[in-house]
Order: sequence, then C-alpha cells, then structure tokens
Amino acid sequence: MLAGEGEVVRMRVALLSYRSKPHSGGQGTYVRQLSRGLVDIGHRVEVFSGPPYPELDPRVRLTRVPSLDLYREPDPFRVPRLAEFRDAVDVAEFALMCSAGFPEPWTFSVRVARLLAERHGDFDVIHDNQSLGSGLLALRRQGWPLVATIHHPISRDRRLDLARARGWRRITVRRWYGFLRMQRRVARRLPHLITVSASSAADIVADFGVSPKQITTVPLGVDTALFAPGRERVPGRIVCIASADMPLKGVPVLLEALAALRADREVELELITPPGGSAERQVRRLGLAGAVRIRSGLSEEELAEAIGTAQVACVPSLYEGFSLPAVEAMASGTPLVATRAGAIPEVVGQAAMLVPPGDAGELRLALAKVLDDAQLREALARRGRERVLQRYGWVAAARATAQVYTRAIEESGAAYRKGA
Repeated sequence: MLAGEGEVVRMRVALLSYRSKPHSGGQGTYVRQLSRGLVDIGHRVEVFSGPPYPELDPRVRLTRVPSLDLYREPDPFRVPRLAEFRDAVDVAEFALMCSAGFPEPWTFSVRVARLLAERHGDFDVIHDNQSLGSGLLALRRQGWPLVATIHHPISRDRRLDLARARGWRRITVRRWYGFLRMQRRVARRLPHLITVSASSAADIVADFGVSPKQITTVPLGVDTALFAPGRERVPGRIVCIASADMPLKGVPVLLEALAALRADREVELELITPPGGSAERQVRRLGLAGAVRIRSGLSEEELAEAIGTAQVACVPSLYEGFSLPAVEAMASGTPLVATRAGAIPEVVGQAAMLVPPGDAGELRLALAKVLDDAQLREALARRGRERVLQRYGWVAAARATAQVYTRAIEESGAAYRKGA
C-alpha cells in the first residue's frame, strides 16, 4: 500500500486502548509489544490511548486521547478543577464516576471516534483493545474495518467481586460494572474478535452471547531475550505480579499461605501490585511487614530482574483469561506455582505446579514442595522455558493478528461493493 525506506508497509493500523499502563499491567504490555511486533513484520501502527499512556517502540506513533483521568495514581476518584471540563463528554464522565460507575470505556470510544472521523484515508483497519465502547459502532457505520481484542469477559471480574461484597458494597459493585451491558452489545455487532486463549473464547461466547465464528484465538507473547534464565536466585524468595488490587488476582489467598509458610521456614514475597490497596492492610494484619515487599511502577527490565531472581513465581488468581505473568515466569526459568483458574492450565501445560483457586492450604503445600525440592525446581524451569520458546512469541502473535486484519478489510470491501 505504502512504501518507505525500501520496505512495503502492507497495512496501516490504528490500535486503540482506553488505558495503557506503561509498566506492569497487561493492557500496556499488550499495546507496546503487539505494536512493535506489527512494525517488525512491515506494518505501520499508530496507537490511540487514554491515560495512563503507554511507552512504545520509537517506530510507533502515539496519539494521546485526553480524558479527565479520574482514576490516576496517587489520587483516584479525584474532583477535577472546573477549568478541566471541555465538553459534555467530560461532564458525563465525572457524573458517572460520582454515581459509582466506570465511564472510561465509553468516554474513550466516543472521543476516539471523533478523532478518527477526521482521519479517513489514514488507516486500513482499526483495532480496539478491550474498550468495546459504543463509539466503535459509530466507526463501523462510517465504514471502517474493525477488529476488537477481548482478553477475557469482565463479567468474570464482576462475578467474583459481587461474591465478596456485602451490604451497600454490592450496590456500588453493580454500578461499577454497568459498562458491561454496553460491552456485550458492542461485541455482538463486531464480526472480528480476538482473544488470547481457548478458555477465554469459551467464556466470551457464554457471557457475551457472541458466535464462536466471530472469535480468533491469538496467544500473547513475551520478550524471550529480556525474560530469560541466568540471574542469581535469592533463596526463599517468591514473586507475584498482580496488575490490579482486586479479588480476581487472588493476592489475599497468597498472603494467607505465606503467613503459614513462615511458621517453619524463612521466606519472603516480592509483590508487584498497585500501592495503597487492600494487600497493604492484609500484610499488616498478618504481621508480614518484614516478609513482604510491595513494589509498583517497574520498568520491563526491573520486572524481568524481579522475576529472574526469585526462587519461585506464584500466580494465585481466581480467574485468568491468559496470565502474562505466568508466561514471563516460564520464560525466565523461574519455577511456577499457579492455580487451575480460567486459562492458566491451558497456558502452562506441564510447566507449573497447579492448585485449586482460593485454597490457601493447598497453595502453601505447593510452594513448600517447590521451595524444598531442587530437582523439581529445575524440571519446572526447563519445561517452562521450552514451552515459551515453542508457543509464545510476539512476532507470531503479530502475524496471526494481521491475518485477522486482512479478513476484516476484505469482508468490509466486499460489503461496500454490494452497497451495504
């Protein structure tokens, strides 16, 4: 389509992400690595993101989509100054937050639809990352070929949060997840959806009511040069990455298991998670202040160092649509203990010791077994690295994603030739 510096740029891609946390966090990693992989195989990519904005390969252009950034750290649920309000969308965003809703997927999609309405001819395909906002339907009506990634249906998060909520908290949880109705409606009307595992695909079909024919499974990748064995391990150190402080990630279960482990051995936990949440309170309640180090805002290099120096990695989640931390641990040759939750068994195969989700006793036993058995650690590390090298590369993910783009473009073109 376009030529530049001796290579053919086969597709021009607008990659949308309503928030793209630049450090630990699946959304920002997905946007950064997928866009890099697409550029590596010859496509041109421009990322449209709301705050927090991603850190991207220099070859990838970033268009910052402004918002009120109501959930930014360290002052989430903030009250903006009057001068910050620019239009009715800003007013609606603040009003929805005040009523316990989560407006970002909707408001981002409306804002980005306005921006792209002025960019006809600049892109061949639009790829939405998880917002599933109603603004996408406006873009579809304008004739854009559209693809959307659903990492997992957020209905699973809602179910777990509601199960643990009590009293008035149940009302606010229901309000927070009000955007799910929009996401279901939009997903059903987009013919090309990407997800990251067969498990997640089945959950999307069940919870969102989409057809299996709409979904293509494209596993995530990992940088196997950065996340690699070779670092010196710290005896007794466990690492856990939880990109959000929410029940879904299972951190309370891990902390209970750690407290029990400390009764008969020296262990420590490196917990990489947002600051100021319930994990800090539980650490104090269990008397684990000297055994748990909570960190956030790590670069990819710092994250690889944290995983690569641990003796064991743990993914205690109650549900996962994929689990990038599990793949990063396997790539690093760090023995993995994880739960049989969601897609985790599919992702790790025989390269991890698996326990039932939500069972602190079984998690303690598994961690103790791996910590005590050097031969088991060596076997898990070897299997994990081999599995990643065979299955989870970002260039392979980019190629599979580009195939979905091609189908979306071809079908869109056929529809317009028929006058649709």
